[in-house]
Amino acid sequence: MPAFIEKPTIIEAAGNLPKVIREYVGAVNTGTQGMSIAHMTSPAGWVEPGQRPEFDEYTVVLRGSLTVAHDGGAIVVAAGQAVHTAAGEWVRYSTPDADGADYISVCLPAFLPQTVHRDE
Repeated sequence: MPAFIEKPTIIEAAGNLPKVIREYVGAVNTGTQGMSIAHMTSPAGWVEPGQRPEFDEYTVVLRGSLTVAHDGGAIVVAAGQAVHTAAGEWVRYSTPDADGADYISVCLPAFLPQTVHRDE
């Protein structure tokens, strides 16, 4: 039988400015450990600490653009584009543009605070 997910859970985000994370599927909202799906809204100028997560992350940008810094440089992902970051690689997400960004993030396995390994 299909499982209806009535609403997401708002999760506190890391970074220099408030960012909204709406988890629809994942450890917090549905108890799903194998994957998480979240809708994120980041303001202009938001930057989070670098991280080396234990999960793959697939991100689809819906509005604005997202900058993904990595060991080899940075990628700017615009609305209508996507990026995949592999488990174990260092990345740092930010939304430096004036409009911020809205994007969907899918993590495999699910995002957990203890598996993201943020920089100090």
